[in-house]
Amino acid sequence: MEKLRLGALEAGGTKMVCAIGDENGTIYEQVSIPTTTPKETIPKMIAYFRDKGIDALGIACFGPIELDRDSEKYGYITTTPKLAWRDCDIVGQMQEALHCPVGFDTDVNGSVLGEVTFGQAQGKKCVMYLTIGTGVGGGIYSNGELHHGMLHPETGHVLITKRTADTYAGRCPYHKNCLEGLAAGPAIEERWGRKAVDLADCPEVWELEADYIAQALTGYVMTVSPEMIILGGGVMHQEQLFPLIRKKLKEYINGYIVTDELADMEHYVVPASLHDDQGIMGCLELARRALENDH
Repeated sequence: MEKLRLGALEAGGTKMVCAIGDENGTIYEQVSIPTTTPKETIPKMIAYFRDKGIDALGIACFGPIELDRDSEKYGYITTTPKLAWRDCDIVGQMQEALHCPVGFDTDVNGSVLGEVTFGQAQGKKCVMYLTIGTGVGGGIYSNGELHHGMLHPETGHVLITKRTADTYAGRCPYHKNCLEGLAAGPAIEERWGRKAVDLADCPEVWELEADYIAQALTGYVMTVSPEMIILGGGVMHQEQLFPLIRKKLKEYINGYIVTDELADMEHYVVPASLHDDQGIMGCLELARRALENDH
């Protein structure tokens, strides 16, 4: 059987990664286009895909986005802080130009889908992917589906109990003490006066960071009950965080939940497994699913 030819678009706030691949997760080629304004960026993306003969396109996009197919704004980027992209019909424009089915979801749902379909989370029924970088976002896969509700999960904005010794005000304009406001890359830089990458040898930085991340993970464990938690994003390149987070998470759960997964923390809270291609590979699966649903 001939392989499908699928387009993948990982739509980020700083760059749009466009790629061609197949349903097995093989990436044949990819390019990166800077994210400026829709007027400038979308025609460049259309031009890239137009002559590639794709059967379908998968888009994993920064948000907030509208995922309710019954909404007249389905496929739109909605109330994003990137003002030029507010109320941008990204799906409609790509579909109209390329005349093929388009799968659409959040960037982090794309990443969790990549891990579940092609990576270390294959075979698991419930998985959570959290990215901690410029911001904090999370994707949830449950029983074969990506989780949507009233909107989509905004896991970066769960509230955290600040340590009394932490005098940092918090960076999020909506809630000062949410995970993103206290633990994303810009918060680390603002609190300590240096970028995270330059603080690798400062244990107090990572001890505090691990505490805040573990608090959030405790909440996710209690509510979502994932079989695996995957942590990606620039901040998580500080690999010394993983043992600290696992230790703290165990302390916060405090024996309340007893499962095989929690007994093996090294395989429960894990780094991303697909060499930073999990988002693109998730887009390929979004495209495959869109094609399947179209038939």
